[in-house]
Amino acid sequence: MEPNILVVCGPTASGKTALAAALAQRFGGEVVSADSMQVYRRMDVGTAKPRLEEMRGVPHHMLDVADPEENYSVARYVREAVPIVDDILRRGKLPIVAGGTGLYIDNLVAGRRFAPFAPDSGLRETLQRRARAEGLPALRAQLEQVDPDAAEKIHPRDEKRTIRALEVYLSTGKTITQHDRESRTLPNRYTPLTIALNFAQRPWLWERIDRRVDEMMERGLEREVRALLASGVPKSCTAMQAIGYKELAAAISEGRPVSEGAQEVKLRSRQYAKRQLTWFRRNKQAYWFNWEKIPDFSAALDFSTKLIMACGLQ
Repeated sequence: MEPNILVVCGPTASGKTALAAALAQRFGGEVVSADSMQVYRRMDVGTAKPRLEEMRGVPHHMLDVADPEENYSVARYVREAVPIVDDILRRGKLPIVAGGTGLYIDNLVAGRRFAPFAPDSGLRETLQRRARAEGLPALRAQLEQVDPDAAEKIHPRDEKRTIRALEVYLSTGKTITQHDRESRTLPNRYTPLTIALNFAQRPWLWERIDRRVDEMMERGLEREVRALLASGVPKSCTAMQAIGYKELAAAISEGRPVSEGAQEVKLRSRQYAKRQLTWFRRNKQAYWFNWEKIPDFSAALDFSTKLIMACGLQ
C-alpha cells in the first residue's frame, strides 16, 4: 500500500522538530507530536517543546493536552491522536507524526485498540489500597493465577502495570494478554513513510545533546522545575519522572548545586538516546538520514522531499 502519513523520528536532539516543520510547510502538512512529555502543560523548556517561531506557522497537535499531575498513557495518546490524524487526512493535508517516543508512534500507526477502562469505576483505587494494605506480592499472586503470561512479562516490583493487568481482567472478564493478542491481529490503521534521523558518528550526537542541555539551563529549566514544584506538582508523578525534571528536582530538594543535576541530565539523555536508537532500528522500512558533525539542513530537506515524492505522498 502507498503511504498516507509521514513519520519523522530519531533520538533526542536529532533535529526532528525542525525537519518536520519544514516538510509540513513545503507540502501543506500538519505536525502531530509523538513525544510522551510534550503532552504536558507548563513543561516547555525541559521537553524541548517547539516554540512559536520553530513551528513556522504550521499547525502542531498533541502539545499541552494534559496537566503535569495527570497520569498520561499511550492508550490515551492513541485515543486522542487518531481523530486528529484522520481529520488531517480528510482535509487533504499530510499528517506528519514527529517525535522520539517510539511506543507512541508504533501504536498510533497501528491505531491500536486498548483494553477498555472506566476511570470512574473506583476499581483502580481499590487495587491500589489492596497493594498498600496487603503488599504487592498479594496482587502478583492473583495476576499469576488469572494471567500468567502477563505476570511473566511484568517486573515483580512494577505496581502500576500489575494493577493495570488486574484492572483489565476484573472489569472486562478478559486478560490483558488476550486483549493485546486480539488487537495485534488487526491491520495497521495507517501506512507510514518513516524518516529516521541520527548522526554519522555517536560523539557528534553526544555533543549535540550536551549543548541542548546547556541551552535548556540558559533558557530557564531550573526556574521551570521550581515553578512546578511550588505549584504542588509531586516529584513522584509521571511527568516529573521526565529526564531534566527528575534530576533537577532531586538536586533542588537535596540542596545540591543544580549544575550537578544538569550533568546528570546529560548522562540520562545519552542513555535515553541509545534506547531510542535501538527501538527505531527495529523498523526495517525506515529511511535513515545521518547528519555530519555540522548538520546540513538543506541536504536533509532534499533527501526527505525526494522520498516523499517517490513514495507518492505528494
